[in-house]
Amino acid sequence: MAETGQGRGRGASSRGSQVYDALLARIRAGVLQPGMRLREEDLGAELGVSRTPVREALARLQERGLVESAGAGLAVAALTRPRIVELYAMRAVLEGAAARLAAQNASAGDLAGLGHVHGLLSASAGGAAEVARLNLAFHEAICEAAHNGYLSRMLADLTDSLALLPSTTFSVPGRIEAARAEHDAIFAAIAAHDPERAEQAARAHIDRARDARLALLFSAALGAGQG
Repeated sequence: MAETGQGRGRGASSRGSQVYDALLARIRAGVLQPGMRLREEDLGAELGVSRTPVREALARLQERGLVESAGAGLAVAALTRPRIVELYAMRAVLEGAAARLAAQNASAGDLAGLGHVHGLLSASAGGAAEVARLNLAFHEAICEAAHNGYLSRMLADLTDSLALLPSTTFSVPGRIEAARAEHDAIFAAIAAHDPERAEQAARAHIDRARDARLALLFSAALGAGQG
C-alpha cells in the first residue's frame, strides 16, 4: 500500500510536487501532527522554496483531506469521531477486497513474501509501535498480492488518513494478541486460495481495529475529563 510518485501526472519534477512529497512524508511520520498550523512562509523557509510551491502543495493536501482550514490559515487535519468511523468503514471494504483478490491472484512468490512478513509479525516481541510497523507491512504485502493498481492507490489514500490518528490501536490491552489470531486467519485463507473466507477475515480484522480505536478515543476523552 506504500504510495509513491504522487506527483506523477501533475509535474513530478516541479517544486510544488517536491514540497507536496516532503509534507506528506512528514504527516506520515508524525512530524506534522493533527492540529498543527501550517504557515506558508515558515514551510517555504524550512524547505528552501518560495511560497508559491508551498501553496500548491497545501492545496493538494487539502483536497485529500489531510489539511483543513483553521481560522485564517491551514492546519493538519484532525479527524472527528464520525470521520474515524467512516474511515474504518471504507478500510474494511477495501482491505476485504484486497484479501479476496490476493486469495484469487497471489503467486507462489507473493505467498512466500506474505508468509515471511506474517512470520515476523507472529514472532515479534516488540511493543505496540513495532507491531504497528509490521502490521502495515503485512497489509501492504496483501495489497501487492492482490495485483490491482486501482485498489492499491485507494488503500494508500486511506493509509495516509490513518496517519492523522494519534497513537496505535496496538496500545489497547490485549489487542496485539487478538490481532495475531486475526492475521493467522487472513493468511490461512489467502494461502488456501479461499476468497470468501479471506475477505470475511480481513473485514472482521478491521472491524475489531475500529473497536479498539474507539476504545482509545473513549479513554482519551475520559482522561481529559478527569484532568
